Amino acid sequence: MSENYYITTPIYYVNDRPHIGHAYTTIAADVLARLKRAGGDSVFFLTGTDEHGIKICKSAAARGVAPETLADEVVVHFQDLWKELEITNDDFIRTSQVRHVGRVRELIARLEAKGDIYRGEYEGWYDEGQEEFVTENTASASGYLSEVSGKPLTRYREVGYFFRLTRWIPPLIEHIEAHPDFIQPVSRRNEVLSKLRQGVDDLCISRPAEKLMNWGVPMPGDTTHSVYVWVDALCNYLTALGYPDLGDGEPDRYSRFWPADVHLLGKDILWFHGVYWPGILMALGVPLPRKIYAHGWWMSEGRKMSKTLGNFVSGETIRELCREYSVDVFRYYLLRAVPFGQDGNFSREALFHLYNAELANGIGNLVSRTVNMIGRYCEGRIPTALPGGEAEAPVLAAAARLAASVPALAETLGFQDYLARIVDLERETNRYIEVTEPFKLAKDPAEMPRVKEILRTCAEAVRLILVHLEPVMPVKAAAGLAMLGLDSDSELGRRVEWGNLSPGTAVRKGAALFPRKAALPGAAP
Repeated sequence: MSENYYITTPIYYVNDRPHIGHAYTTIAADVLARLKRAGGDSVFFLTGTDEHGIKICKSAAARGVAPETLADEVVVHFQDLWKELEITNDDFIRTSQVRHVGRVRELIARLEAKGDIYRGEYEGWYDEGQEEFVTENTASASGYLSEVSGKPLTRYREVGYFFRLTRWIPPLIEHIEAHPDFIQPVSRRNEVLSKLRQGVDDLCISRPAEKLMNWGVPMPGDTTHSVYVWVDALCNYLTALGYPDLGDGEPDRYSRFWPADVHLLGKDILWFHGVYWPGILMALGVPLPRKIYAHGWWMSEGRKMSKTLGNFVSGETIRELCREYSVDVFRYYLLRAVPFGQDGNFSREALFHLYNAELANGIGNLVSRTVNMIGRYCEGRIPTALPGGEAEAPVLAAAARLAASVPALAETLGFQDYLARIVDLERETNRYIEVTEPFKLAKDPAEMPRVKEILRTCAEAVRLILVHLEPVMPVKAAAGLAMLGLDSDSELGRRVEWGNLSPGTAVRKGAALFPRKAALPGAAP
């Protein structure tokens, strides 16, 4: 039965261009969206850019341009890179868009009407890099340095508007405890609960507009203040759905897609999504998202990424890697190299070895040898299916394990395990060829029925490998399926079924999907 599925990435700051961290979250969201669409679900996949806040204003001032000009220049880099990385988002929201600004003001007005916003004075610490207010306990524990960037916190004292977050902490704790999957992975859930139990202050949700160069969402009824950038940004998950209805012609997607099935984000912004956002939604009387999943950070070549160290994986570096290996291989590597949720280490050497071992020598080799043998021994057509025996059992078992992993992927976001099941099927099939030796049997005409049975089994395994790879490697999977004489689109809905290959389908040889690399790209000869 088809269901609606709503998946989001965070919206990304336009103070700088996209890098591997942005790509990681967005590719993971894209794979999940493709997988759900392949299963017949109606998917709404949202990404976009966060264009307000002090960080944007300072970056713009440093370049001598207006914040709006900076946003317009940088947003293109995100939009272009997502196209190049085969990202299939259904919408791209910018917080400077009229459709967003008006709805944020309406949501704030509703919170005010409910008595959840009051005017007060804030005095305390602020992390400008994270655009985050920091409690005295947290500031003291970190030596009054940002827990993320390590830069000194800033002391602020100013009049502003506050959201009664403390009112919603008890029901939030109750919800997190009653719904173990609400915040994932478990380690992050435990961190949030621990911090909540230590006590949380009300949230200052405004900044003086003059400090923001009047670039932001004006507070309803007081244009001398702008909405705090994180409240502004978090609301995008609703405003992109046309909620609340302002009668401006924006389509109503809210009634169909809310609550969000999963918010994907990096662990550094979990507190905003796991505490501020649910508190605001509770106050508004809006259902909470079903899952908030915070993945880990990427290091590079064993060290923290740094432009100074020369190991920063920027958009330009990503393009270079995609030219060397292909976009699909880059997508595969990010999700295969580390369990989703844990910190990862980007390494060109690791990419090189993974590429040769699992793609060139593994999947690519299996596709080529299967198609070549069908061409040589079966007149280039898929053989008729024959009953399998004991020799086929390991291949069938690996195929069954792969099919069983599909539903769990959407629930656990176990991308690495999912790809491991694909590799398992490839290895079992290559091993099956070595054990049954169809290339030797074909020398005896009496053994041709057995040869055809073996190659039919191989072709079925290859088909399943490719249709399961399609969400991760859409271009390569389509090319491989074309070698089997198949249309990728027609196969996706039948990905878990063994035996769907039509006998007599003509195979055709093609270029190697993953040409083996003899040396690490860029290495000295």
